[in-house]
Order: sequence, then C-alpha cells, then structure tokens
Amino acid sequence: MPLPNTLKYPKLLQRINWISDPVKYMEKAAEEYPDIFTARVIGFGDNMVFINHPEGIKEFYTKGDIFYADGAVNKITEPLLGSQSLMVLDGSPHKRQRQLMMPSFHGERMRAYGELIRDLTKATFKKLSQGSVFSARNVMQEISLQVILKAVFGLCDGSRYEKLRILLGLYVDTFNSPLTASMLFLPVLQKDLGSWSPWGKYLRIQQQIDEIIYTEIAERRQEYQEERTDILSLLISVRDEDGQALTDSELRDQLMSLLFAGHETSTTMMAWGLYWLHSLPDVLDRTVTELDELGTNSDPMQVYRLPYLNAVCNETLRIYPTVPFSFARIVQKPVYILGHQLEPGTAVVAGIYLLHHRQDLYPESKKFNPERFLERKFSAYEFIPFGGGARRCVGEALANFQMKLVLSTIVSNYKVELATQEPEILQRRGLMIAQADRVKMIFRGLRTRVKTPMLHVM
Repeated sequence: MPLPNTLKYPKLLQRINWISDPVKYMEKAAEEYPDIFTARVIGFGDNMVFINHPEGIKEFYTKGDIFYADGAVNKITEPLLGSQSLMVLDGSPHKRQRQLMMPSFHGERMRAYGELIRDLTKATFKKLSQGSVFSARNVMQEISLQVILKAVFGLCDGSRYEKLRILLGLYVDTFNSPLTASMLFLPVLQKDLGSWSPWGKYLRIQQQIDEIIYTEIAERRQEYQEERTDILSLLISVRDEDGQALTDSELRDQLMSLLFAGHETSTTMMAWGLYWLHSLPDVLDRTVTELDELGTNSDPMQVYRLPYLNAVCNETLRIYPTVPFSFARIVQKPVYILGHQLEPGTAVVAGIYLLHHRQDLYPESKKFNPERFLERKFSAYEFIPFGGGARRCVGEALANFQMKLVLSTIVSNYKVELATQEPEILQRRGLMIAQADRVKMIFRGLRTRVKTPMLHVM
C-alpha cells in the first residue's frame, strides 16, 4: 500500500532542506498537501507521515492501540536526554515514570515558585545598564536556567551551582544552528575524536554535568529534607504502586529531560513573547493596562489567570511553536485516516506548526493576533503547542507559569524596545526552532506604573 501524498523531489534534497530549514520545508509540502503528506526526512525513520488536520490529529492522540508511541523511533533524543527519559520510553515504563513525575507539577507546587521566578527576573534585569543593547534570548536563557537550577535541581548559590550553571549553558548551546544540529540527525558525525572535536567536546560537557548531578542525588538521598519543594527532592520521595523509588539513572535522565526540553523551550517562548509585545504597541499597551489594574502586589496565580496575558502567551505559542511537530508514533494495525490507509510500521507525527497555520482555523495565520484566543476556544486537537494525549508535555504547567510571570514582571517594571524593526526569522536549533538573531533589544530603564485613579464617593 503506497504512503499518502509522498513528496516527489529527491530524498537527499529533502533531507538537506529538513535539516537546514524545517519550516520552509514543511510549508512547501503543505502548499501541495495541506492535510496529510509523507516526507522523506531523517532522524525518525526513512519516511514520516505528517498529519496536519484536527480530525486526523484527534485520532492520532486518542487511538493509542493504533498509534503506538514506540520509544525506538524517537532514539534521536537519547544522546541528549538518556535512555530512560520520558521522551524515549514507551509502554508501562513510560506510564510509571510519568505517574511519578506528575505530582511535581501540580498547581499548588507552582505557587511556591512564583516569587522565585519574579525575583530572578528582576535580579537579571538589574544587571542591565540604561541604553545598553541586549539579546532577549540570552537574558531569557539566564532566567530560565536559574529557574531550572533552583526550582528543579534545588541548588542555591555556591561553587556547585556556578559550575553547573556554566556547564548547562554550554550544553544547551551545543546544537544552536542547523550545522551543529546535523550531529543529531547524522549518527556518523557522533564520533568522539577528542576534546577538540564537536561531539567529543559535547560528551565531555555531559560527563561533567553527570558527575555533579549524581553527587547531588547521593547527598540529597543521604540527607533528605521533607520540607524542600524543589522537583529533585520531590522525585526522590515518590514511590510507585510497588513501593519502588526512581533509580539514580532514572532521576538523572528525567532531570536532563526537564533541563533540555523545559529550559530550551521556555527560553525560546519567552524571547518570542518579548519580541511580539514590543513589535505591536497596541498589544503591549493592553497587556500593561491589564497588569496595572491588578496592582503591584498581585498574587502570582492572579497574574497566571489574566485573560489577555493568557491570550498573548497562547498566540506566541501558536505562531511559532518551539517544537514544530510531535514525537513519532508507529501504526500498529491498518487504519484509514483522512482518506488514506496507513499500514503497520508507518511512522506518523502531528504537524504542530502546520496545524497552527491552517487558514481555516487561524485566518491570517502569520499575523500576531491575541484576540483570536479571546473570541474562540480552540480544541485540544486544534491548538497543541505542548503535544497531546498520554505523552503531552509533563512540564507544561511550569513552562506556562514561568512564561506569564517573566513577561508580566518585565513589562510591568521596565522599559525596553526592539533594537531593529527588521523582522526576526526562524532557525533550527537542535530539534526545535528558535530566533536566528536572538531578538536584539535596548534597555531604557525602570518603568513608572500608572496609578489606577481612586473612586470618590460623594
């Protein structure tokens, strides 16, 4: 049985385009086949079927007996995250680890991180001098990295904290361009030729990070403190149905997953949010007005629930989702979908970027328009920035919470502007898409809040 709507141009050229410019590659394919097509890419099998229609995506996420999340097809992430990462595991091991991790991201846990996120944002901006040009992505990366170290790893300032901060920064920047990202897609490039070689350098950074993480896990187990609220401490304390705890290697791989997936996606999302807010004065004014009405001493959960801020963040996630497609699933038995039959063994993904740019769902999809999320509620198969189904991103709550608090803290307290009016463009960054020019901005100093006028009773 032939695969649906197979792209016709040469396999090698497809792979080159896929690595160098995945967005352009997908948009070109969707011009010819908007709902479903088969791409000859690399990293997830020889042929991959993209589903970009809500009805097809609904089946993809709800029919787990047909579309199986086979960890083997997502092995591309293993060098980054480890063999026991949630992104690599499948079946009962995946279900067990997911159940153990979920309580760490409960709403009440998020509340404990609210003031931490605000304080880290303010401390980072205090380092900027008036009139200085800065990279929004670099600043957001610093904030996100500190959130990871303190909220997830539970590390305070000190030598171990500083060493891990530097190493993690180097680690996440390893695959920051299409050229370096090609190491993930081409195993032939994953050769340790010494510390001077790109892959050898990466492995040595990873080894140093592992030494710190395993030392921290050992000390935390030996001197467990029940009152600690960081995610590492919570993961050490959880037990499955059989009373078994996560092993050291399982803890390490989940921490690396939170670091790489959570830190990288949050950095990119927040930098885009700052970009769009300062590209569109009306959007910025409405956001600031909503925040001013809330007052200076607002509870973090009040900020989290603000409707227009929520719409701005959702539109940021829609227009440029950091992960442009879901992880692959393998067809287990013949299935008829969107007018095409898929045979067992076929690798399938949900096309997140392409779904978010369907004109029938999002008219003028390239236009940043938060109002669309106030005028309509989109289903879990029409808006999927964090994926869906049983493998929906486990860190979604923390990512959303951090994004809203960081952006609200910045626009409420500081005046910044874009350094150039040239539009920011997309570029592959590892498995994700991010800003090519890192969003250059100018720091103009503190912002004076507009006081809400008092009502006088006559």
